[in-house]
Amino acid sequence: MERSDWTDGHVERWKPVLPDLDPDVEGAVTRMKKLSVHLRRVREQSLVDFDLDRQEFDTLHKLAGRGGRAAPSELAADLDLAPASVTGRLDALERRGFVRRTPSTTDRRRVNVELTEEGRSTWLGAMDFLGHEEYRLLGVLDRDERTLLNDMLRRIMVVAEDRDDARRD
Repeated sequence: MERSDWTDGHVERWKPVLPDLDPDVEGAVTRMKKLSVHLRRVREQSLVDFDLDRQEFDTLHKLAGRGGRAAPSELAADLDLAPASVTGRLDALERRGFVRRTPSTTDRRRVNVELTEEGRSTWLGAMDFLGHEEYRLLGVLDRDERTLLNDMLRRIMVVAEDRDDARRD
């Protein structure tokens, strides 16, 4: 028999209160929420451990996702922020030695932002901390089970995104 978790007790408490409750739906949704909270806590701890705030991490993450080099306007678009907000973030990251600004080779009015080795190392350290926890958790599943879980969650997300898109229209 599989071990019980907190959610099993939660579902059992609610079944008499809500007789039509589908225990599989309630269990899955509750577990996804609790897992999301757990991973958020691990991420926040990684930021503390690497002396980063969320804004710094997010900016480094977007920059790394562009190969370590981007125009400030590209980062503003990626972060969905006003360019002035990104300038403030970049100022702080540059003071910490995590990024450097270099003149554009194609337009002397522009600059490029580059991730420094220290910035890349700090970002990777924070990412590795979270990544290890993700692998620890999903490591209880074999490769086929992880693929199946990923496929099932994609099907659910497509329905959620369809509804989100319909609300925006």
